Order: sequence, then C-alpha cells, then structure tokens
Amino acid sequence: MAILAPADANEVRDAVGEAVAAGASLAVEGGGTKRGYGRPVEAAHRLSLARLDGIVDYQPSELVLTARAGTPLATIEALLAQHGQQLAFEPPDTSDLLGPGAPTLGGIVACNLSGPRRLRAGACRDHVLGVHAVTGRAEAIKAGGKVVKNVTGYDLPKLFTGSFGTLAVLTEITVKVLPRPAKTRTILAYGLDVSAALAAMTALMAGPLEPSGLAYLPAAVAARSGVGYVNGAGRSVTAARIEGPPASTLVRAEAVRRALAKAAPVEELHGRNSAALWREIGFAALLAQPADCPVWRLALPPAAGAEALAALEAAGAEAFLDLAGGRLWAALPDGLADAGASAVRAVSGHAGGLSTLVRAPDALRATIDVFEPQPAPLALLTRRVKDTFDPARVLEPGRMVAGV
Repeated sequence: MAILAPADANEVRDAVGEAVAAGASLAVEGGGTKRGYGRPVEAAHRLSLARLDGIVDYQPSELVLTARAGTPLATIEALLAQHGQQLAFEPPDTSDLLGPGAPTLGGIVACNLSGPRRLRAGACRDHVLGVHAVTGRAEAIKAGGKVVKNVTGYDLPKLFTGSFGTLAVLTEITVKVLPRPAKTRTILAYGLDVSAALAAMTALMAGPLEPSGLAYLPAAVAARSGVGYVNGAGRSVTAARIEGPPASTLVRAEAVRRALAKAAPVEELHGRNSAALWREIGFAALLAQPADCPVWRLALPPAAGAEALAALEAAGAEAFLDLAGGRLWAALPDGLADAGASAVRAVSGHAGGLSTLVRAPDALRATIDVFEPQPAPLALLTRRVKDTFDPARVLEPGRMVAGV
C-alpha cells in the first residue's frame, strides 16, 4: 500500500483524481488514530493529510477558528487556551481505547466525536460552520462559512461530519469556539443503585443547575479509575459536573451536593481530578482493558439507561452510563463477541436506541454491522448519497456499510 501525502488541497484533488482514473481506492487519515474505528478498509493507497497542517484564521473576538484538516487537535486546544476558549463539544481522548497518536481536527469532525458535555453544548456537527473538501469525483467544493446562519439549501458540513471520509476528503474546517469555564466542580455520590442514580441525574437535568456532565459508574467500573476518590469508593459512583463563572459554579455545586446528599454520601472533585475523571468517561477509557475486549457505544433515551445497563450486565458486560453525553458504554469479554453483538443490538432495539461497535478485532468488525443496521429506505438513501459524491467508491469503501 502506497502512502500519499499531499501538501495542499490541490494535491489532494490530484491524488483523488488519479485514484478515480486508475480505479484505485483510498483510505483517508490524519493522525491515524481512528484506523480501528469502523469496518476494516482494504484500500490500494493511504491518503495521509498530516501535511495539511496549520491554523488558517482565528478570530477570538468572533469565536471562530479555521484550520487545515491535518492540524493536530493539541495544537488547536493549546491556542484556544491562550485566549480562554475551547472546543465546547469536548473532543474525547480516544488513545486508551483506539491506541496512541495525534488526533487531528479532520479526524474528530469526520467521526463526529463529542464528549460528556454534549447535552449542554451539542455534538461536534453542531459546531462545524464550514468546510473545504474534495469529493470522490475529484471535485473541490466549499460549503458553509464563518457565521452560524450561513446555510441555504443542503447543509453539507453536517452531512460530511460523521461520514468517516466516505463522501469527501476534508481539507479545511471552520468551527465555532466558546469561552472556557473559569471554574469546575464535580460532585460524587456513593453507593446508589442504577435506578436511584438515574432518577437523581434526571432531576438535575430537568432543574436550573445546568450540569455539564452526568455519569453513573457501577462499582467494578469505578474501581478502574485513576482518580482516588473514585477507585477507592468500593461501590458505585454517580458524578455530576458543574462549570462556569466562579461564583455561579460554587453556588450550583453546593446545591447539587445538597440534592445528592439526601440519598447518599458525597464527595467533591476540583480541577485536575475532575478533568481526569471526565477524560476517562469521554471515550470509555474505563473499559479499555483488556485490549481484546469489544467495546460498544449505545445512544439511548435517558429514561432507558437503567434497564439497558442491567440487561447488558446480565449478558456478561461491564457497562456505565454517560448520561449527559447521551451514551451507554459496554465492554463484553472476547469469548462473548458474537453473542454479545446480538445482546447489544437487542438491548438497543428494545430501548429505541442505536448501537455502534467502537473497538474490536478486525475479524469481528469485518463480519458484523459496526454501525446500526439501516432500514431499507434509509439504506437506499445512503447509497444514493454515496453515488452522488463518490460514484466510483474511491473513498473509504465499505468503512461504514459493506459495499458502500
């Protein structure tokens, strides 16, 4: 497999054009950190965007940043931090689950990855304002812009966000940025069962305290944490994060503490420990070991979380709820891989949710649906969209759906 490393958008277009002419396929990557996410792709060449690096434009006062797709996420976050700003959708650290590397802005957007702040801040695609891209037809296109209300007709930035590079190669991306919270507190409640924890978290979501993170960790999962107040609990941990201006954060955190203390013993995490815990929660670092264990992500209605978690545990899984991220994460022992897939899909379907196999050996990812199977009308629409942007199946063929 040859590695193609274009230095700019024109060279990306040339590389795609040559692939179309030769009938060759391309695996698209930035930092290479998401190769194990999605179905395995057997491509003729690897198209690396690592040289498409750098900030194109950043206007802190306008809360807008434009960068090339291969720009490391760490570079962007360091620059934003200098101005007291952040990517509010909280791009998760995937390194524990998918392996080390330098994630890029393009990879985060292509996979539509968001963190535990999703309930409050929205998903990644809600923060993408505009893109430059090269389609599978080798056509360079521009969509969106640098303001929020910039779309007339089809919203291509949202279509491309989460398409895993199957429709177009992103070369430049404009995102909305927001101020970083001046203070963060995380309140922990110990020993609640999942039903009581879900009731407490739902009440916090419905109230005026605006938590930016809510999670429930059963005792076995909590014991895997690197945060002492969590791994030393010896029982389940329910976590609620409060962020914002100092005075407001302290008042709201105290209100959360009082509310949770009515049902369980409580503790409080400050800056570093709080950040460490939510990093572990964001992309299921708590379930990373053993490394050969398949890990699933379920998107469920919040009210279905307790029943779904109990059903997965009964099937042999370790699981936890990232309620504000809208997810239930589950890991099944490798020996239960095939049966586990059926169990996960049954639980997801019963709850009216969606399930995604986030990590598994290549052999398993090649033989089952990694993403939620689509109803026939939606599958037909998916193929028509692929035919529109990549009729020759040059870009990431089969990455999301076999044969597409």
